Amino acid sequence: MPPLRPNTDTSRRSLAQTVEQSTVILMVCIGSLILLLAILILFHENANATKGYQLRSLERERMQLLLEREILHMKVAQDQAIDTLQSDSVIQAMRPVRDALYVQGERAVAYE
Repeated sequence: MPPLRPNTDTSRRSLAQTVEQSTVILMVCIGSLILLLAILILFHENANATKGYQLRSLERERMQLLLEREILHMKVAQDQAIDTLQSDSVIQAMRPVRDALYVQGERAVAYE
């Protein structure tokens, strides 16, 4: 009995089909990876844009609060000014002190 030889046409066709299938599978895998990376980049950029928007909002709020703080400091300084205190109606209505009696020594004030 002669040894069995594989049919060369059939093996060539199956090899060509295998190479073609491998090429298609490789292209599909590469395309899927590119699509996956594009989606991940899109989500990442969206997160960065959101953080940037929040950062700008917080910076705007910070600047507004600093301005309000400066205004309050100016109002406090104005209210503490001696001219303001001297022209205050409550202070103007006070009577001057006459015959002030100061406590001498170390006795308790409530002792007597």
